[in-house]
Amino acid sequence: MMSTVREVASRCVTCVAVLSVAIVADLSRTALAQAPPPVEARPGIPTDAELEASGAVVGRIVFNLRNIFNEADPRENIALYRLANRLHIMTREETISAQLLFRTGEVYSGRLLAETERNLRELNYLHDASVRPFAYDGKHVDIVVETRDVWSLLPGFSYSRKGGVNEGGIELEEQNLLGHGKDLSLSWSHEVERDSVLLQWRDPNVMQTRWRSDLAYSMNDDGRLRFIEMERPFYALDTRWSAGGTLFDFSRVDSRYDLGHIVDEFKRDQSFVELRGGWSAGLVNGRVWRWLAGFHYDDNNFSNAPDKAPPVSLPPDRKLVYPWAGIAMLEDRFAKSANLDKIGRTEDLDLGTSFTLQLGWASPTFGADRDALIVNGALHKGYSWTHAQTLLLNTAISGRLESGQIADGLLAGEARYYWRWRPKRVFFAGVTGAASEAIDPEDQIQLGGDNGLRGYPLRYQTGTSRALFTVEQRYYSDWFPFRLFYVGGAVFADVGRTWGQGVVGAPSLGWLSDVGFGLRLGNARSGFGSVVHIDLAFPLNRTPEIDQVQLLIETKDTF
Repeated sequence: MMSTVREVASRCVTCVAVLSVAIVADLSRTALAQAPPPVEARPGIPTDAELEASGAVVGRIVFNLRNIFNEADPRENIALYRLANRLHIMTREETISAQLLFRTGEVYSGRLLAETERNLRELNYLHDASVRPFAYDGKHVDIVVETRDVWSLLPGFSYSRKGGVNEGGIELEEQNLLGHGKDLSLSWSHEVERDSVLLQWRDPNVMQTRWRSDLAYSMNDDGRLRFIEMERPFYALDTRWSAGGTLFDFSRVDSRYDLGHIVDEFKRDQSFVELRGGWSAGLVNGRVWRWLAGFHYDDNNFSNAPDKAPPVSLPPDRKLVYPWAGIAMLEDRFAKSANLDKIGRTEDLDLGTSFTLQLGWASPTFGADRDALIVNGALHKGYSWTHAQTLLLNTAISGRLESGQIADGLLAGEARYYWRWRPKRVFFAGVTGAASEAIDPEDQIQLGGDNGLRGYPLRYQTGTSRALFTVEQRYYSDWFPFRLFYVGGAVFADVGRTWGQGVVGAPSLGWLSDVGFGLRLGNARSGFGSVVHIDLAFPLNRTPEIDQVQLLIETKDTF
């Protein structure tokens, strides 16, 4: 799915939206009452283990749903912020209730409270969430669910710059429509590849159930996109079944790059359908095993792009139709942290082991244009030492076996290391890499300003494999200007290269490196992006066509 990157000013969308509406707003409206501040401790309440051993059951469930600004805090009790609270439609109690993994009368489980917290924190329209006991009468445990809203309406424009290229757009998006948690957006975007007009609807709880829907329609200057997805996922560790399907088709012009420039272009038409489901025995001894199955249809057709020169090599058509089966495992090992990949927000670290493996068989019997064994897999592992050092490892593999030969084989890996050597200082080191074998010719392994090598143009180097090393000294401050965003910074260095030569492009230029520094703004009041990056990067292997300084402005989910 396509996305737009919001400009720095739009990160403070609360102010923009409030000022634009304030002209016609009714200033006499009564502000929404602010809920009392949360109680941080739980005096007189046994531990989770003691409550579970005693057979305690869930009693009352009390909701403390807080608005964007806390009017009980003098620093936030100002006219502009009170107006923001009045204009904002708060999340409804039934919207939050639909996310809970426990109900009144059920046996108390501290694990379900923690998992509910994590699920709530993943919602874009909430800044944070807390789920904890607050009273116990010897049998019943009363639970309070506390959340804080963020501004969820974005009327405005977007802008980003990376790899020497500007992108932008105009959009109207509401991530929490009428407080029901639904997402409706209409946008126009100017991106590197195309201009698009996109209408999208996302519903995480269809009719207050666990089913999710995602509908999108896009009209582009080089084609169009239609997308439908309906799914009941494994929404919790103990969920016993899942089912769903995805259907989309698109027509577009794809480009292949070298040294940051388009080498050739071709038209691609794709039709995709997948039906899938899964079964699980639930969480057993801290682990979850899931058995998966589905049916996959993927038809790709390539042709010369209208009004474009014929490509160096036109990719061959490909039609893969196959049933598949898979297995997945994950551990219940999560930890809460802060000021690692975000600023001023609670972060949930997955410190367990998880993996997914899927095997499929394409055949003309099912309608495919070839016989092929299809493999897809992923592996994650997390480590933590004394709460000061964290290491997260991820790897993924995909490809096909056709006539005894590997086709479109890809092995990718990532390691992310964090060392909190002082409370507000974190040293970060990251390594990413990818290697391919007979990759499909419409695809490229790229390296440049848009994927980690910040001092160089976007899509600067291409090849059959790549590696990138990054080190950062991250700084997190207590500065909270206007009570709108948290401020941090970073000093960084990147070193990377590609190997091999694809269908198009020149041979690798060897190792390329850059250094730089940047400002980080942690978004605290709106649901559109977590961290705004403003970076200056200096290439150390510069050629005359590369600028001495690269300015990058973009919004990411991480620091």
